[in-house]
Amino acid sequence: MTTKNRISLFLTIMIVSALSTPQTVTAQEMEMKKKEDKMKMENSKMKDGKMKDGKMKMSMDDLKSWPMASQMAAKDMMDKYGKPDEMTPTMIVWNSKGPWAKTVVFSKEYPHNFPMPHTDLLQQWVSLKVPTDKLDELAMYDGSVVVERTTGMISARCDKEGANFLALNLAHDIIMGKQTVEGAREMYGKEVMKMKAGQMTEYTKGLMFSANMSAADPDMALDKKGM
Repeated sequence: MTTKNRISLFLTIMIVSALSTPQTVTAQEMEMKKKEDKMKMENSKMKDGKMKDGKMKMSMDDLKSWPMASQMAAKDMMDKYGKPDEMTPTMIVWNSKGPWAKTVVFSKEYPHNFPMPHTDLLQQWVSLKVPTDKLDELAMYDGSVVVERTTGMISARCDKEGANFLALNLAHDIIMGKQTVEGAREMYGKEVMKMKAGQMTEYTKGLMFSANMSAADPDMALDKKGM
């Protein structure tokens, strides 16, 4: 090999070496960057988790300003149905938990004197078709039983879940013609006294009827003559 060829080969090796070195460094840098990005992502997830837990804890702490009855109802529902689906400064919401389509604990108490003075703060909904000719009877039976014809929902609002079971079970008896308004009101008072004494019956343990998922009634549109 001539001296000229040797010089040419040497220069070629130097050039290849110079070109390959940055590529090796770049690969290492890319690997380091991947690791850094992964760590940042994991840290971000941990941070988000802590923020969510902190937000939930903050909301729970806010309940300390609520009336004691509302706090107790919220605790009972959390113990039974777990973490709520929604929390605002004025209400806590569980969706589709237990037999209920929705459960809401309110911070505001609504005075209610039937069957004895107390406050309503726990409202629970279930799907049930209510004939329109029974609406007056239900209104006379209990003002805290609410029928929503369009959505096909009926709800009860009291201070304890057992009382809501009772209110709706008796409402169902009225709908089915098994109870009169007067009979239902009298039985409600007796069942509440049993519940206060720790004696739970089938009327206060749970719903005695099945939800009707096709209970919604969107009504009918007026024809042009009626508009």
